[in-house]
Amino acid sequence: MATKCFLKQITIKDRKSCEALVNALESAVNKKSVQTDVPKPTWANAEDIKKMTFARKV
Repeated sequence: MATKCFLKQITIKDRKSCEALVNALESAVNKKSVQTDVPKPTWANAEDIKKMTFARKV
């Protein structure tokens, strides 16, 4: 978990921005994180690249 973003100092200059920040923090309290699956990268060699249509010379 990245904690650096929580340690930043911010300055709120107007009431509207303050209310928006408080509302965002309050709504984020009960939200659960979502687990995502990252697909494995696909590797292509020189022959595979030559077969791809976007790599062909016109």
